[in-house]
Amino acid sequence: MFTGLVETIGQISDVRVEPPGVRMTIVAGEVAAEAPLTAPLGASICVSGCCLSVVAADGPRLTFQLGPETLARTTLGGLVPGAGVNLERSLRLSDRLGGHLVTGHVDGLGRLLSRDESGDWVTCWFSAPAALLRQMASKGSVAIDGISLTLVDVEADRFSVALIPHTLAVTTLGALAVGGSVNLETDLVAKYVARWLEGAP
Repeated sequence: MFTGLVETIGQISDVRVEPPGVRMTIVAGEVAAEAPLTAPLGASICVSGCCLSVVAADGPRLTFQLGPETLARTTLGGLVPGAGVNLERSLRLSDRLGGHLVTGHVDGLGRLLSRDESGDWVTCWFSAPAALLRQMASKGSVAIDGISLTLVDVEADRFSVALIPHTLAVTTLGALAVGGSVNLETDLVAKYVARWLEGAP
C-alpha cells in the first residue's frame, strides 16, 4: 500500500528482455540510498503507479521483473533507458497518510489531452476509459502515474487535475507532453461503491 506521495524521480538505466517478461533496472536515488534497510529484496516499490518487487539491489540501482500482465496493462512496457519514473516506498502503518490509499494496481491507461498553463500552475485534462470515469468524482482522488491528485472536473469522456509548481517539479508530470500515456488508479473506496451498485437490485 502507498500514499501517492512521490519520493523521487528515478531513471531507467537498463531494460532487458527476459521471456516472457522484462528485467528493468532503475537508478532510484534516495529510495535505494539506504538499501537493503529501506529497499530489501522483495520490497514493494511503486514505479509510476505500478507496484513492483525488488529482485536485486546494487548501490543506487534497483532491479525489477515485469511480467506479461504488467507490460500489457501499464505504460512501463514502453519505457526505455533514460526515461524517468515516479518512485515511492510502501507505506508503514505508523506513517502519516498525506495523499490517499494507493494500491499500486493500475486500473487502466489515460492520455494527456491538454495542458492549460496559468502562471506556474497547470491544469491537465486526461482521457480515461468510461468504466474508470464512473469511479471518479469532482474533489475525489485519483492516482496518475502513482501521484495522488485531487480531481477538479469529471466529464463523460475526460477529467482534469490542477498541478501546483511543486508537483510539476518533483514528478514526471512536469515533463509529460500532450498525447503522452499515463497509468491510472481510481480511489479504492470508489471501486467498492461501484461494485456494490452493480449488484444492487
